Amino acid sequence: MSDFTIYHNPRCSKSRATLGLLQENGIEPELVLYLESSPDAVELRSLLDKLGFSAAQLVRRGEEAYKAEGLGADSSEDELIAAMCRQPKLIERPIVVHENRAVLGRPPENILGLID
Repeated sequence: MSDFTIYHNPRCSKSRATLGLLQENGIEPELVLYLESSPDAVELRSLLDKLGFSAAQLVRRGEEAYKAEGLGADSSEDELIAAMCRQPKLIERPIVVHENRAVLGRPPENILGLID
């Protein structure tokens, strides 16, 4: 089992590029297809902690689901996390986790800081 995990959407070019960059560096990460298996609130909070992000920094505001969920600038952390659990397409991607750290692969080169 790899000590790297990628929250991956194979239909996303940035996610595919990030996975490719990991593989080019000899890393075969554990794949989490988060659109098929949505993270729960505990897992999302753990990811946010490892990223050093608030939920507002991880949510995709441009998605139709953002408006459909009734979210806006005044949405609380709990509301955003609950919405991302219900609608995982609201989670910005890809997220790469290594040990107790995580980075958002936008751009994909961001993940190079995780590779020791």
